[in-house]
Amino acid sequence: MKQFFHKIMSLAMAFVVLFSTMSFTVNMHYCGDTLVETAIFHKAKGCGMEMEKPSTEGCSITKKNCCDDKQLAIEGQDELQLQVDKITFEQQVFLASFVYTYINLFEGLENNVSTYEEYKPPLVIRQLYKIDETYLI
Repeated sequence: MKQFFHKIMSLAMAFVVLFSTMSFTVNMHYCGDTLVETAIFHKAKGCGMEMEKPSTEGCSITKKNCCDDKQLAIEGQDELQLQVDKITFEQQVFLASFVYTYINLFEGLENNVSTYEEYKPPLVIRQLYKIDETYLI
């Protein structure tokens, strides 16, 4: 049960670190005051009612566009940078010993080693438990 809880907590902490450092954008397309489309990681397509620019240069009358695009950028943490080039000797010794013990933690014995295989049990001449046995009647 303890190992299962440990695995769940380590997985949860990995997700916390992943999502706290990840940044993403949310694009929203409004048509008037109504939200038409929301997109994450790419641009919203739109509703197809965007105003086009006039094709002739002499025409300067344009209508106001009823559609609006908004972009919400969520920035993640950028402070989790590892500085490997500034590791002290004590930290190197700790990392090396930790990795060595962690790798050797999962090595198991390939066969059962029994130290009693070489010794034979003693031969029974008399049944000693019957000689010293007393009965209360």
